[in-house]
Amino acid sequence: MTPELAIDVVRHALLTSLWTMAPLLLLGVIVGVAINVIQVATSLRDSAFSTVPRLAVFLAGFLILLPWMLAKLMSYTTSLFSDLSRYAR
Repeated sequence: MTPELAIDVVRHALLTSLWTMAPLLLLGVIVGVAINVIQVATSLRDSAFSTVPRLAVFLAGFLILLPWMLAKLMSYTTSLFSDLSRYAR
């Protein structure tokens, strides 16, 4: 395996993981900012108020996006294993 091929495999793995987790991270950022704006507007300092909605949105987003995430990861794994003979050289 050449160094360029190894770098390409690692780059593809990192990009796949980034694009797989990006929607969940975006949901977390959006809900976090919205909760923080509400806390600032109401002067509410309860930590459960900021944690529970964020966890609920993460869980809902994970359950909704799970089929898409699995399809992406299975596609990456299939392409990686199909080129296995290329990596063994």
